[in-house]
Amino acid sequence: MNQITNSDFNAVLVDGARIPFLKSGTDYNDLMAYDLGRMAIKGLLARNDLNPSDIDRVIMGTVIQEVKTSNVARESALGAGIPNSVPAHTTTMACISSNMAITSGMDLIRSGQAKIILAGGTETMSDIPVRFKKKFRQKVLEARKYRSPLDFLKFLKGLGFKDLMPELPAISEFSTGETMGQSADRMAARFGVSRNDQDEFAMRSHHLAAKATKEGLLEDELLPASVPPKFKVVHQDNGFRKDTSMEKLAKLRPAFIKPHGTVTAGNASFLTDGASASLIMEEQTALSLGFKPKAYLRSYTYVSQDPGEELLLGPAYASPKVLDAMNLSLDDIDVFEIHEAFAGQVLAVMNALDSDEFARNSLKREKKVGRIPMEKTNTLGGSLSLGHPFGATGVRLVTTAANRLIREDGKYALVTACAAGGQGHAIVLERYSNVSS
Repeated sequence: MNQITNSDFNAVLVDGARIPFLKSGTDYNDLMAYDLGRMAIKGLLARNDLNPSDIDRVIMGTVIQEVKTSNVARESALGAGIPNSVPAHTTTMACISSNMAITSGMDLIRSGQAKIILAGGTETMSDIPVRFKKKFRQKVLEARKYRSPLDFLKFLKGLGFKDLMPELPAISEFSTGETMGQSADRMAARFGVSRNDQDEFAMRSHHLAAKATKEGLLEDELLPASVPPKFKVVHQDNGFRKDTSMEKLAKLRPAFIKPHGTVTAGNASFLTDGASASLIMEEQTALSLGFKPKAYLRSYTYVSQDPGEELLLGPAYASPKVLDAMNLSLDDIDVFEIHEAFAGQVLAVMNALDSDEFARNSLKREKKVGRIPMEKTNTLGGSLSLGHPFGATGVRLVTTAANRLIREDGKYALVTACAAGGQGHAIVLERYSNVSS
């Protein structure tokens, strides 16, 4: 737990933005995660009057590593024109990787080690690293020691056809062998979330994203992306389906637990390419440079549970912790931004927080935390509709929450997300005022 009383320095969000999130295999198909990260950083800096050399650190989240850019934060920063004197490092914590980038920056500011942090995230699912099987890889490494042409005759010895087949990144949990979709299905059943509930929530997400896009409510966070080689300019997300309906969603078959599962392609997030970036500053530094911050970054926490039984339940554990740290309740929160890995996951978390049994048995509390009001939750759409580039979603959530606080005249926002490995995160934002606390 990180609490606001630990430091004399306040961390504030000055600005946050992202390039449009696109379905994998569409306009970003030929780009690397580095390219996406570079565009997000460059776009954010272009709209803020800041000397890049004043940045103390660049931190970016990513999940699926490109072997050519193992420290994608550094490469993206250099590609965006940030001086080579500015250190950069990459964080990875599954779907909360860029949340970790933000909170790492907060800690540097609160401890007095930095004044200005650029925190972001980038991910492409259009070009994932595919490798050969281990036996073949061992042969390739062994071949580096070959000295004569005759040595190479030994290369294929002992290799079978299966050893030549490509090996894709695993979609299942290493510790359990279970996919996230299977876990979401079981979690929905445990907390009484029906197929109809999930489809309704998914439809809501898509319709809200379409409405927000049409009304320009996402423009504050979107950066146009100029895609090489023809430099086509992309202005908006392309994953939301404004015409989706309960009838269309009902026709989709279970995707993970067949034939009676409730998670389908329609109520789960889709493979997405995208990148995000944010400027986090020490409050007085931001003011001295002429910036008006959007929000204070207050208390945050990370949690972890059994990845077998509670893989996606992290927000139900993390949310009460940050609320307690701030002496707040759900009634005090004006804006909720919850990562939508699956519709069933979000609804199960809501049901868990509204359960006395879960409170007693899992949270060790006398009574339930309460019901998160749907009318305050993800009102511009969410990961189900806008997309979920694993390493970039956290900054989107925080950016959207801060913008909503300003637009909706709210005071506190709760951002929370689940992640692979049974982990989770939550952070409280407070709308900025000129009075420090």
